[in-house]
Amino acid sequence: MSSIESDRERLSQSKMIACLNRNISMTEMVTVYSSDGIYCALIPISKAEKCLADISWDFMHGWGMPGAVEYYEGKNKRVDYLRYGDDRGIEPLVIDREFHGMRDDYVEICEEFRLFHKLYHDRKQDRYFKYDDSGNEHLIAIVEPNRVQIRLKEIRQFLAIKEMCLSLQFDYREHSGYTLEELGIEKGSKENHGDLFCWGLFYGDLGCFDSDRAFSRLLGKRLIPPLPKEKSGLWGFAEEEPKKYVNFIIGVDENGNEIVHTSDPGQLANNFGANPDAPHYLTPVQFRKQVLDKYYQQPKKYSIESGVLRCGSLWLVQIDNHFEDRVAAWLGD
Repeated sequence: MSSIESDRERLSQSKMIACLNRNISMTEMVTVYSSDGIYCALIPISKAEKCLADISWDFMHGWGMPGAVEYYEGKNKRVDYLRYGDDRGIEPLVIDREFHGMRDDYVEICEEFRLFHKLYHDRKQDRYFKYDDSGNEHLIAIVEPNRVQIRLKEIRQFLAIKEMCLSLQFDYREHSGYTLEELGIEKGSKENHGDLFCWGLFYGDLGCFDSDRAFSRLLGKRLIPPLPKEKSGLWGFAEEEPKKYVNFIIGVDENGNEIVHTSDPGQLANNFGANPDAPHYLTPVQFRKQVLDKYYQQPKKYSIESGVLRCGSLWLVQIDNHFEDRVAAWLGD
């Protein structure tokens, strides 16, 4: 491919357009801020149609700070305080922190999102993690000097409760040492509007006073919709997930076959007369001693004491770990 052909292809920004229109998996880290042309904003669902009618950004770098707005009713002035300095209901997800050259500038993820997901901040690496009910750690956000990435699932859960969409605003520019005439491109622009995106592609010439002559600019937005509120993960709104129970070997029958039974307490007998024909809640289940190895190998997460296995303050299970060759636990536990 000649340099003219490659420049023509690059200025078409076809790869970027395809990237912006692709499906994003729920576990993917989404770039919500980039110094080379991405910024984001939280848009009320009621404003989404208006947002997509105009390819211009609705929220600029440096916005989202507390401020005030003046209103006049006749000759009477009213001043209202605005938490994010915007009276359209638009809020930041990522905030620019600027200190006039006295200190290094940086970006941060808004406090409400961090608290909503109870994120742990690894300050050394500037990464954010959350822990599920089993104590498993999940990487949710990465903050770098020139880029911020957040996992899509947590973004959409947050949007569900906020009743908002996330507007991924982009402004990409490409340049060429050739003129538009040399590239065979006409000066002008075209726009494209869809259900969840809008963008404009502009072609122009900078003239002969610069080594870069022809340029293209891709300006627009892509909206990420919220999940249904029952998928938000927030107590009171989220639907209750069905619990899953593991089957365990609890003995051997007269033919030497293993007897397997669910650990669901609702299907076990107890001291109050439930399920009289089922194994008792306090039926012992035997494990090899090595079953504890993975817990010993993560002392920051798990602790093993006399008769107890703990995962932080999330859960504990009573065990009999006094045997030399095995560990036992109650089936119902």
